[in-house]
Amino acid sequence: MTGKAPLVTLLCSAALVFACGPRAHNDVATGRDEPSRAERIAPNSPLAASVDVRVEDEVRIAFEVMNAGKKKLEVNFPDGRTHDVVVLDSLGREVWRWSEGRMFTQTVQNRVLRTSDALRYEEAWESPAPGRYVAVVTLASRNYPVERRTEFVVPQM
Repeated sequence: MTGKAPLVTLLCSAALVFACGPRAHNDVATGRDEPSRAERIAPNSPLAASVDVRVEDEVRIAFEVMNAGKKKLEVNFPDGRTHDVVVLDSLGREVWRWSEGRMFTQTVQNRVLRTSDALRYEEAWESPAPGRYVAVVTLASRNYPVERRTEFVVPQM
């Protein structure tokens, strides 16, 4: 029986390391080209979304979601966070998140968008290091979730 004890210990240790090891939290990190959860939920969404990134002393990320449908929409949010912006480095690691350290109300909120009405959010990432990045912007809507990604480069100054 003494010969099996080290093997069992080794197998248990390996299972523990695997279970507690790092996990990819996004599609870029996993290398998958499949659409995100938000894009799969609402493929025929009447919302048209765009992301614009301007690199200056800081990175300004503008996100606009417009009702491109023929009927008014009520966009529902489960709490005070209506959107989020995440910046990933070239390896898919998160380097900045707009909502990090912010507090949001726990109040459900709704926004009515008539045809051609838009929601626009603009956030700034200060002091970025030079490199290649991907901005992942999400509309945190319960009924019309949207996610858009765009690549950008912060040049060496």
